[in-house]
Amino acid sequence: MPEHQESVDIAIIGAGPVGMTLALALAGGPHCVRLIDARPRGAWRGDPRALALAHGTRQVLQGLQAWNCDATTAIATIHVSQRAGFGRTIIAASDYGLPALGYVMRYRDLAAALDARLGDSLLLDSCSVQGIHSDGGRAVITLRRADETWRITARLVVHAEGTPGDDADVRVCDYRQHAVVAEVRPAAPHDHRAWERFTGDGPIALLPLGHDYSLVFTAPQAMAAAFLELDEHAFLAALRTRFADRMDFVACSPRAGFPLALRIRRQLTVGRQVWIGNAAQTLHPVSGQGFNLGLRDAWELADTLLGGAGDDAGDATVLAAYGRRRRIDRSGSAAFTDGIVRVFTNDLAPLRHARGLGLLALELLPPLRHFVARRMIWGARAWP
Repeated sequence: MPEHQESVDIAIIGAGPVGMTLALALAGGPHCVRLIDARPRGAWRGDPRALALAHGTRQVLQGLQAWNCDATTAIATIHVSQRAGFGRTIIAASDYGLPALGYVMRYRDLAAALDARLGDSLLLDSCSVQGIHSDGGRAVITLRRADETWRITARLVVHAEGTPGDDADVRVCDYRQHAVVAEVRPAAPHDHRAWERFTGDGPIALLPLGHDYSLVFTAPQAMAAAFLELDEHAFLAALRTRFADRMDFVACSPRAGFPLALRIRRQLTVGRQVWIGNAAQTLHPVSGQGFNLGLRDAWELADTLLGGAGDDAGDATVLAAYGRRRRIDRSGSAAFTDGIVRVFTNDLAPLRHARGLGLLALELLPPLRHFVARRMIWGARAWP
């Protein structure tokens, strides 16, 4: 079996948007980078998923010349309310002098914009990782590609794909909820307004996407399974009911479901390895924080490596500095989404009234509303 040997400074495992963002952010720097992916190049072309991108993420992608404005739908306002309770607030981009609070974009369109910037020599695709081990001051990755073996020696290995496992270093909180995702056609134009609706079963998000809404409907597992079995007419009726008939829908795409859990890796770095994006943490989809947090991981890792790694991208001091830089944003984003889920999915009357007062406070107290908005736009830090 043919064997190939290669030596690089940084090997990035996973050529999804987070891995590609890191590779592009490092391009032109002093480090030799290799991007590795298990899938063939362009496997994302048929991926219909929608992503909620914060304005801060747009700033990063524009800096990498990978922002496709024509493929996005802007979010001008977000309407936040709860079912069977008072209180609501509206967050508007105009309050912050921004063109939009965020954007909705299909996964395939974002991947295409990033891939177009990669060039042809950076990516090694269709490879499965057989193992990673240390060899002195380097890490060695063993890969299988068709009938060939590759051994890539790197000073730093970046894990940018997959989700945190169930080992002792990963904190797991099972929300006992599933998300039902689909695209729904509203009876009236959405006017670039997103909706976050809290119910006793779980939050519901409607994000403008083209002429439709991208829907994330969370519910306990058995209820979510029942929603997946409903015909289109019955499902849209259930959705209208949860919006107290304030919203009307005329069509729905095929639905899919997946379980929800908080998984967060306690140690971002071990030896000459570092985890970013979904490989480092997965959050509940409420408020659309998870993907944007992963992009911030990539941007800040690149900034750390370009600013102080010298010849050794896997230097322990540099990686420790990266871990410290990410601590507030990661813990803050996880606590923010986890807190929302816990407070807003309990249907006890006292909590429902307390939530109403909280939503009313957001509406009447601009500093509090601005704090929430800044978290959604830029995370825990105003960057880049």
